[in-house]
Amino acid sequence: MALQRRHFHRFMTASVAAASFLSPVLGHAQQRIALRAGDQKGGLRALLEAAGELKGLPYDIQWSEFPAAAPLAEALNANAVDFGPIGDAPLLFTLAAGSQVRAFAANRSDPYGTAVLVRPDSPLKTAADLKGKRIATNRGSIGHFVTLKALESAGLKGADADVRFIPPADSKLALTQGSVDAWATWEPYTALAETSGHARVLVNGRGLSSGLSFLAATQGALDTKREALRDFKERVERAQLWSYRNARPFAESLSRIIGIPVEAAQLQFERRATKWVDIDAAVVADQQRTADFYLAAGLLRQRLDVRQTFDTGFNRGQA
Repeated sequence: MALQRRHFHRFMTASVAAASFLSPVLGHAQQRIALRAGDQKGGLRALLEAAGELKGLPYDIQWSEFPAAAPLAEALNANAVDFGPIGDAPLLFTLAAGSQVRAFAANRSDPYGTAVLVRPDSPLKTAADLKGKRIATNRGSIGHFVTLKALESAGLKGADADVRFIPPADSKLALTQGSVDAWATWEPYTALAETSGHARVLVNGRGLSSGLSFLAATQGALDTKREALRDFKERVERAQLWSYRNARPFAESLSRIIGIPVEAAQLQFERRATKWVDIDAAVVADQQRTADFYLAAGLLRQRLDVRQTFDTGFNRGQA
């Protein structure tokens, strides 16, 4: 009997081990993966929560919120988070600084809300009027990018304006109090400033910005948490489609989650019209143009070949 019990024990042990190897469910149950997600105000967490896509996750998510892309990029570089949403311009800066991160998902939005704002009573009317003016923005942000592009569109250089690097909340206060003449920012800050009557758009991003943003991850996360990242990307894509089919309910949910008025929440996400796209030749070409612009502006020390900064294995149809 003792011998039979030993055989039975070895059989069951082997069977459970085999089942764990063959079954992702059992494998995950033994060691549940945790994704360390970076986010920005009004970003992925709000979208996923509103759409119900955070239910039934086969992994855990540890969220960290950042006020802008630059500190999120620093967290990626320090391996403090696994991945997060980041605009085309700040992604280039962190890559140029030697960060081992790669973009694995891309979206395109209407870039209107990436804009240079002024007070409603400001005498400034065009981009040319920014010459010699004080412009607040985040260093290396898409706001910084649209500032330089707006100046370029008027035949000016970055040095022709007094660009001051200030976080978004402080930039808004500086603009309303008159200590700067303009504020270059992005959504939802643009919509919030407009709907509250604190600012108007002087120069919008149409024709200046590609409207590209990415999900970028550390190489370590791409190597060890790949399927969880793939599942997360698919949930974001589904949530994005849900949001446009349920515009008002989503705006109301977004308003509660991030603490801004419903009108601002709805304006910023509806006019962005975000669509998730494959990382294709057009995406790579647009990102290369942005990198070359920063090189010409003297903000990158050497040319960056952006082809090496993408992981295309998450494109539709890729396994």
